[in-house]
Amino acid sequence: MTYDLPAHQRALAFDRAAGAYAAHRPQYPAAVFETVEEFSGQRLAGARVADVGTGTGIAARDLHERGARVVGVEPGAGMAAQFRRELPGVPLVRGDGNRLPLADGSLDLVSYAQSWHWTDPSRAVPSALRVLRPGGALALWWSDPDPAVPWVAEQGARIEEWLGPGCYISNVQTPAGLLWKTRTLRWSRRVTVDFHLAKLATHSAFIVLGEPRASAFLTAERKRLAQHFPGGELDEPYVTSVAVAVRPA
Repeated sequence: MTYDLPAHQRALAFDRAAGAYAAHRPQYPAAVFETVEEFSGQRLAGARVADVGTGTGIAARDLHERGARVVGVEPGAGMAAQFRRELPGVPLVRGDGNRLPLADGSLDLVSYAQSWHWTDPSRAVPSALRVLRPGGALALWWSDPDPAVPWVAEQGARIEEWLGPGCYISNVQTPAGLLWKTRTLRWSRRVTVDFHLAKLATHSAFIVLGEPRASAFLTAERKRLAQHFPGGELDEPYVTSVAVAVRPA
């Protein structure tokens, strides 16, 4: 099964779908950034921030618009190229979350938005703490489809039947050894059925599956969703988890 590829290979598969990722993946709600400020004890405006595994810059854009002095860190060539198209005024360095190419103690905040599950925490935590100043913060956040919504749970079961267990949720664990503050946020966005399916196609499990098999699933899914949503639109519900730990002074 293609989903059994190592995590780093699946992460780099996003390069094949960078444009679609930028177009269809959701922004994060404002409450995410308000939570990061609350839990870290610092304002984002003026903060020196590295957004790691930044991809096409979805979180980096929000951080930048809130006044952070943000730099993106991205391993994939395709995603990095899309980032530069999306955010030409925001610095970007090539690198991964396990070995940050940044100076010791140079940052107020290190964020991993939808990217922590691609790291090796035994390497990523020391790397993040190294580049943070004393009192700086490590922030993780990730969004998953809300399983409390019946049609989402049914769709998730079909995806796991097709691709294997654990292929559609982030499965993030906050690493031991740090004092974490956590919060769960529920929200949704209104999209068309076709837009929702295009978003599904940007998940790594579908990318590595290959176009013919992915298209077969998505075509069948379009027919099912048309029965649920005859008007052609739906509320796409999410659960976003936020975890923040402050580096001891």
